[in-house]
Amino acid sequence: MTHPTHFVAIFGGAVSGSEAAYQLSKRGIYSVVFEQNVLPYGKIEDGLPKWHVKLRNKEEEKVNEKIKHPYVMYVPNVRLGKDINFEDVAKNWGFSAVFLATGAWNDRLLPIEGIDNFVDKGLYYQNPLVYWFNHYHEPGYDGKQFDVHDDAIVIGGGLASIDVLKILMIETTQKALEQKGHKTDLFTLDRGIDKVLENLGLTLSDLGVKGCTLYYRRRIIDMPLSPLQTDTPEQLEKAQNVRQKILNNFKTKFLFRVKECHMPLEKIVEDGRLAGLKFCKTKIENGKAEQIPDSDVEIKSPLVISSIGSIPELIEGIPAKEQVFNLKDTENCQIEGYENVFALGNAVTGKGNINESLKHGRELSQRVMDNYLDWQEDDYQDLLRKQEAAVAEDIDKIAESLKNKNLLSIEKIEELKSRIKEYQQKSGFDGDYDNWVKKHLPKRLEDMIGVAH
Repeated sequence: MTHPTHFVAIFGGAVSGSEAAYQLSKRGIYSVVFEQNVLPYGKIEDGLPKWHVKLRNKEEEKVNEKIKHPYVMYVPNVRLGKDINFEDVAKNWGFSAVFLATGAWNDRLLPIEGIDNFVDKGLYYQNPLVYWFNHYHEPGYDGKQFDVHDDAIVIGGGLASIDVLKILMIETTQKALEQKGHKTDLFTLDRGIDKVLENLGLTLSDLGVKGCTLYYRRRIIDMPLSPLQTDTPEQLEKAQNVRQKILNNFKTKFLFRVKECHMPLEKIVEDGRLAGLKFCKTKIENGKAEQIPDSDVEIKSPLVISSIGSIPELIEGIPAKEQVFNLKDTENCQIEGYENVFALGNAVTGKGNINESLKHGRELSQRVMDNYLDWQEDDYQDLLRKQEAAVAEDIDKIAESLKNKNLLSIEKIEELKSRIKEYQQKSGFDGDYDNWVKKHLPKRLEDMIGVAH
């Protein structure tokens, strides 16, 4: 039976949003999860490459269990800023608080003047590319299509850029093998392109494949490939060794190339398309990548992919600063100008607005949700659990602040529930969450090709 308590609106499901709902429900607080997609899985579904079958299924089931709690209402297909006005829901609906767990879906822009005029004309960005890769096999897929080319350039250096390199190498190698009469599948290639070719007595050269190349503006040992602490010289040396080892492992298995200390400067345009980039070489001085004079080099390529990080989608009415949400209180992630609006997880991103402590979860959240990568899956799950712990810590602080506010009356709670049910009806959601998931879960590649999982 309904009783006076608080009621919180959460925008975004996935790890942060579902964990927030779960933590609130344990405290007897109602919440509603408004999700922009049909299912609330975020980058577990659309950013975690589809070779992670067991991990994806396990993490999505965790989200399901949290959202199915009786104190949690779910509304699919509702996008903040489009289907619901932010200022209206924050100021007028009467929620005790509003949580923004909307994630980081926009790509950080490649800093070359005029480069975005060539999107889809020789330039792709990471997030839509990975979305396509995860879903193009589905019957009836009608989303954006991508034409993957051999000898592509990838700009990046973080974990997400390694995923992009893997996708490119798997796609181009699989097609080249089929042309030679060797049919293989994604999951076999995921275990190592090197092993597949070795077993067939072939090389990339035999297939006519050059492979793609990562260009990174710093040194390999500077790549953010490991969350190890770097506070002491000993810790830094250990972290640098681990970074080198991780990258070498990927290079060996997936046969891509890496050019360190290369900074993109200018575009190369031919026949109205991006045909490559001009780079300058760099040196690291006082922790910064400094350009080396007269070191420019032109690199031609049929495809450039930018993988330099993800940022939140800015929403009308939410204060923003330097491409991220503007926080009044970075400790509690309170949005500037709003006493009752808080950002969680990947909605807090960018070095200007993060707490560098892994314990607080900001940097960790960015690394994990933004950069799902092929570490050992135990390592990955450990990071997800740490992110959940960080969200739980945030909820502790926010819930403490709610204690000083009046509980909502039974009448107000019922009014909010009634309003939420109207949005559920508009979305075609009848309240049966399990049936909704079963009905809308995408067709899985492993099921289509009969791979055991």
